[in-house]
Amino acid sequence: MPAWRSISLWMDQLDEPLTARPALEQDLDVDVAIIGAGYTGLWTAYYLKRHAPELNIAIVEAQIAGFGASGRNGGWLMGNMLGEDRLLAPLSVDQRRASYELLHGIPDEVGIVLEREGIDCDFRKGGALYCAARYPEQEASLREYLDKLYQQGLSEREYRWLSPEQLAQQIRIAKPYGGIFAPHVATIHPAKLVRGLARTVERMGVKIYEDSPVTHWQSGSLRTAKAAVRSRWIVPAVEGYAAAFPGLGRYQLPVQSLIVATEPLSAAAWDEIGLNGGQAFGESSRQVTYGQRTADNRLVFGARGGYQFAGKLRTDFDLTRDEVELRRYLFGELFPQLKNVRITHGWGGNLGMARRFQPHMICDHARGIALSGGYGGEGVGASNLGGRTLADLILQRESPLVRQPWVIPQGGLDALKAWEPEPCRWLGYNAIIRSFVHEDQVLANPATAPWRRKLASGVAGFMEGFMH
Repeated sequence: MPAWRSISLWMDQLDEPLTARPALEQDLDVDVAIIGAGYTGLWTAYYLKRHAPELNIAIVEAQIAGFGASGRNGGWLMGNMLGEDRLLAPLSVDQRRASYELLHGIPDEVGIVLEREGIDCDFRKGGALYCAARYPEQEASLREYLDKLYQQGLSEREYRWLSPEQLAQQIRIAKPYGGIFAPHVATIHPAKLVRGLARTVERMGVKIYEDSPVTHWQSGSLRTAKAAVRSRWIVPAVEGYAAAFPGLGRYQLPVQSLIVATEPLSAAAWDEIGLNGGQAFGESSRQVTYGQRTADNRLVFGARGGYQFAGKLRTDFDLTRDEVELRRYLFGELFPQLKNVRITHGWGGNLGMARRFQPHMICDHARGIALSGGYGGEGVGASNLGGRTLADLILQRESPLVRQPWVIPQGGLDALKAWEPEPCRWLGYNAIIRSFVHEDQVLANPATAPWRRKLASGVAGFMEGFMH
């Protein structure tokens, strides 16, 4: 039996047997066939069944529900979307406000579903703390970001600056320069959510077939090793695994994020740190760090991972010593008392990155293909919005969901921008990441000369511009 419990802390903590549902062994004829039993596929099935209970829906999963990013992420349920500022900038003030309210409402919508369906996944809506925590340039960049948000029409109700003293009321870090508090973020136990959603849609009549890798897919049908499925709609809900599906990999590349978890910390340790309200937190650097205090009092902490040549999926997530120690160094800078804490789990996952660095939700009625992806590491919340949106697009329901700038209601994958061929993207990615690492090393050293600090930030900012 595959070692599914070793996927992550979250899968290891499940109080249920991890055995695969029966594989697909007989041909099917359905209304909607979904590839992948992760968040996007399950949310799509859920909202389709809520609006049209008569639909015959089948989900075909290569491993088990939660094997992919849905069972491996950092547990941030964000009311945000990657690239939202660029997506919403062209809209009118009223349209932009409505779109932001839709995004910020994602955690509340998930909370309603959890309550209605009896899914316990340690949901806590404590907001997020974006901290200037390691060097003074972080304060300047965060204040600049906050100004841009206010220029978009947002206010202190959505994003509020915290002085070092105000920040300390929620999180106590070694070098506080201040931070931003956003209330529209919750923390969850990712595996409990994905497994609970799978049981929920099964109760609603959705058939889930596990241990059934899809070997071929096209408009109107898909195949596994043992059977075929004919369907009016095909929904490839594969996110970071798009590289394994011909026709998708050009548009959605797998990149990796890597996470560690400490042993449960004492009450005294948490009295020193704070985070007693379910807050998520991160420090403002291009390393893209994120963390939370789990329900069993561990610190879960992650940072940007990597990209493999030719967009290959990473399959071995036994983190190297260097991968673990980088994350220990980063959280140790925030909480020096934890520099030598025991790390019990280290893992990672493949996530999907679109070339425009923003999600897309596509519905091609002519071909019967609908998909949502390119979440870029913010998929716990965005997948809920994606599932709701795909359901409305498939059912041709007129709603605010289908009129958003990330929605492509007509046409198909051709509307997306394809990634450059190798070795261009490999060279570009590594050049960009090295500039980020160099900037972080320079700025984290208080003895670095001002001109070197300015140069390192300028180069990293210039390189980041290529990502957009």
